[in-house]
Amino acid sequence: MWLDRFAGQHPQHPGSTPSPPSGQSRSQSQSPLPRRTSSARGPYLTSQRPGISPRGSSLSLISSDSSSSLLAASKRANGSALKQSHTVGDDAPDPEVILARILGASPGPTVSEDKKDARTGRITEDDLDFDFDFGGLGLRELARGGANRAAADNYRPQSVEDFERDKAKFEELHRSIRACDDILSSVESNLTSFRNDLAAVSADIESLQARSTALNVRLENRRAVEKSLGPIVEELSVSPMVVSKISEGHIDEAWVKILAEVDKRATAQKKNPQQPQSKALTDVGPLLEKLVLKAVERIRDFVVAQIKALRSPNINAQIIQQQNFIRFKDLFTFLHRHQPVLANEVCQAYLNTMRWYYLNQFTRYHKALERLRLHVLDKNDVLGHEDTSRRATVLSGSKLAGAPHDAFNLGRRIDVLKSNHQLAISSYLAEEDPSTHYLETVFRNFNLALVDNATAEYTFLAAYFSPALSLSAIARHFNFIFDPTFSLGQAVTRQLVADTFDGLGVLLCVRLNQHLAFELQRRRVPAADGYINGTAMALWPRLQSIMDAHCESVRALTAALPARAASAAAAKNASAAPHVVTQRFGQLLHGVLALGADVGADDEPVVASMRRLRNEVEAFLARASQAAFGADKRKRERFLYNNYSLILTIISDVGGTLAANEQEHFEALKASVQEAG
Repeated sequence: MWLDRFAGQHPQHPGSTPSPPSGQSRSQSQSPLPRRTSSARGPYLTSQRPGISPRGSSLSLISSDSSSSLLAASKRANGSALKQSHTVGDDAPDPEVILARILGASPGPTVSEDKKDARTGRITEDDLDFDFDFGGLGLRELARGGANRAAADNYRPQSVEDFERDKAKFEELHRSIRACDDILSSVESNLTSFRNDLAAVSADIESLQARSTALNVRLENRRAVEKSLGPIVEELSVSPMVVSKISEGHIDEAWVKILAEVDKRATAQKKNPQQPQSKALTDVGPLLEKLVLKAVERIRDFVVAQIKALRSPNINAQIIQQQNFIRFKDLFTFLHRHQPVLANEVCQAYLNTMRWYYLNQFTRYHKALERLRLHVLDKNDVLGHEDTSRRATVLSGSKLAGAPHDAFNLGRRIDVLKSNHQLAISSYLAEEDPSTHYLETVFRNFNLALVDNATAEYTFLAAYFSPALSLSAIARHFNFIFDPTFSLGQAVTRQLVADTFDGLGVLLCVRLNQHLAFELQRRRVPAADGYINGTAMALWPRLQSIMDAHCESVRALTAALPARAASAAAAKNASAAPHVVTQRFGQLLHGVLALGADVGADDEPVVASMRRLRNEVEAFLARASQAAFGADKRKRERFLYNNYSLILTIISDVGGTLAANEQEHFEALKASVQEAG
């Protein structure tokens, strides 16, 4: 159409301000035809906008939604602008003339007037009555719309000089667009690569998440399986290090710990023999059994070597027991659990060895104690004997130089009961000791050494053989070991007291035996009670015999006295001083009461014997007063008063129930004869 051509003949520069001639502007404003503003302005207004630099155009292109569509649009805009723009010459026909030719002549003003009216831009009522197709729009509507398009259609034709002048700008714009295209292509490539990488990373993350979930599930399953199979595998598996240590390693604490692991696995294997064995147990079972047998063999050799060491001369058995037996006491438990017959044989070998060891050691110790010099108190040292000679011999009977002693005075002999922490004398010191002792010294040293060794052995047996053996079995083993030694001890006791008349010495042995019984109870060694009871049964009858001998001697002395004084002169010259028997009896009574102060029991055999002896002494004093003073009652009572006072003075410093009773008794006797005295 001519409108398109008209639009193509008048391109508008983006940066210029249109200034068309007044006639042209008026003709355009009066044109009854609608104008296609998009096609008239499209190439220039789309491709060129005033005030936009190449960087600004590139930014506007980047801000579009689709990079590809922006690039295409920019390329189309640039191409259309350059292709559709052309120069309009000065000889081009006037559009108003062409329009007038088409519309035809009309009455009214002339062409010059029409042009004048067109230049004025006024529209008359006649112009509105024409019937033209304006695309469904009326002239008023078209006129209203024309005001909005006036600014867009207000341009002037561009000359060649203007085009040449603006060519550099267009070329610069074209280069900027090309650079933007390149940048956008790079950005598009980077964004595409980033999108692809992001998709790959997202896929990798999803894959890792799926793998993590799967690994967690597998881990939980493995933990559940490990929890179920762990104990079974632990019971069956044996490391090569364990096998090497058991077979070739030195027996020490580490070896014992590894042996405990092997014992644990072997015990678990034998726990349920009726349960069907697994394949793993079938494969490992024979190897584990061989390892157990190897451990048993090494334990047997080790224990037998220690038992042989006990047979060496001058060996201290307690050192070997503590360092080589107690230190590895788990070895016998393992041996008894897996080879009970062999364990019993090894145990019996130990028992035989220790039976010989203690008997041999205490036999040598007894021979050393026999070399001690002892005071010998025989029948001449009874209470009613007139001979006061003293002798000292050794226990074997060879006669040595005499040593003074007092058979009725306790003195410092009671110190053997108070020295609780004193050790037994060694055999070397006993052989070289030149001093003279009483019989309780030998009794105490031998029995103290015996009780100490019995305590150590019983403690060892209970620690080493338990829990493999019961306490009753351990007690039987203890008795088997010490039976010969206990028999030797009782023989030594009987030998000491067999011929002696030392009542205080025998009573001291009784008290020492009681103290040893209390010590065994404190140490919790009940297996030696039989020996203590046997020793007591050997001491008490001998003490009774000695007390009876004293009674018989006093009785014989009483019988030897005359019934009354021979003459009055003899009675007058008789002394009222206490009799020597009274002094002996007071000292003997003091010793018995002092040794019974801690006992406090009046039902012991020595109490009855002492009271019987007291009655004999009282009868003797009464007969002696009659024989010395005859009918002189005053002198007789004075004599009795002096004797009772002496006895009371001697026993006055003794405490205890028995001493209080005796003191009360002699106070009463003293009071009965005091008035006369």
